[in-house]
Amino acid sequence: MGAMDKEQNLFDEFSEAMAGVPLAADSTDNPRDQELLSLLRDSREKHLSPYAFKSKDSRGRRFPEDPCTVRSDFERDTGRIIYSQAFRRLRHKTQVFFNPQNDHICSRIEHVIYVNYIATTISRALNLNLDLVQAIALGHDIGHSPFGHSGEKTLNECIKKIDPNLFFQHELQSLRVADILSERNGKKGEGLNLSFEVRDGIVSHCGETYSEYKLFPDRKKPTDSILLRDNGHHRMPATLEGCVVRIADKIAYVGRDIEDAARAGILEFEDIPPAITSTLGSTNSQIIHRLVTDIIHNSLNRDAIILSDESGQAMEALLKENVRRIYQSEKVKKYEMRVKSTIEGIFEALMHAMSDPQKAHSSGNPIFAGLVEYGLLYPDQTAPPVQIVTDYISGMTDPFANKCYESIYWV
Repeated sequence: MGAMDKEQNLFDEFSEAMAGVPLAADSTDNPRDQELLSLLRDSREKHLSPYAFKSKDSRGRRFPEDPCTVRSDFERDTGRIIYSQAFRRLRHKTQVFFNPQNDHICSRIEHVIYVNYIATTISRALNLNLDLVQAIALGHDIGHSPFGHSGEKTLNECIKKIDPNLFFQHELQSLRVADILSERNGKKGEGLNLSFEVRDGIVSHCGETYSEYKLFPDRKKPTDSILLRDNGHHRMPATLEGCVVRIADKIAYVGRDIEDAARAGILEFEDIPPAITSTLGSTNSQIIHRLVTDIIHNSLNRDAIILSDESGQAMEALLKENVRRIYQSEKVKKYEMRVKSTIEGIFEALMHAMSDPQKAHSSGNPIFAGLVEYGLLYPDQTAPPVQIVTDYISGMTDPFANKCYESIYWV
């Protein structure tokens, strides 16, 4: 059977739906192609799990757009995320250990790739919507600050000194980057204009809740609720795909952080208590395999993402062990002191510069001039200086933040 015969069979299969749809053979926006591709996508999604989210059921975008001829909304979202400047900067941002340019230390973008791989593996086994999972996974950290959680913590402390009601969390900042700060096709203020389900998955990914290993989607979540800055409390994602990414985030870093700690001379896998390794294994590979297969076994044909009590409690114990042995180690504390000095120094200097933009721009310091130009191009001209400075700093890579500090303070 030739290619033309196969193509004709597709039109025959959907003959009733295709009747009356015009054909423009040389057009890249051919309505006949668009209709057929949409029918094929719907046909594929009919065979997904009954708990999978269907592309046609999306709550849509903040700003309506014509559909793409070839891609679903979630596929388009993936493209917008990976081509964004915020995504590119992740390659030079810290995951845990300083120096994201070290080939052997996990950078933020590597972490994102691991989350995507783990979440996709789980979702394929559970027959969920892979396009939605991929978009959420690749976009979940696009608002992360430089210097990992140490930078996030310090930036949060800085803005609270200005206003105790303000706070910084990378989940909320990732949504802010997607909704406002990113620019697409020269349109300011519309961000990447992602679909609701991807935006919800990004802001709800919250991978630092260690005791959580049974996730149930909040399918009735109000659309506007994801915009609430609720100071730390994150409701469950509205889709099962979002729940997969939320737990994959923890799986991606729990063992990998130990690998980096071993390279830093802080902790070896052999130092993990036997009560944990007897359940999860004693290498990153074994830990990932155990957790992923456990989730698949316990979540098949269920509207939930579930780890067994044994594996879930072991993962929680290992995460807490990592906090005690790695994140609170003397070496990491020394690193955090340097991060604190760098972020605080930049923040204070930039806030001062915002008090007199004209003087800052003519100062000859490219960092101050860059901030003023950033403020002039900022999508919300009514935003207070603290918000502009926070957004400017949170978008920095580690090397650029260090360069800013040196430019401001080194004589």
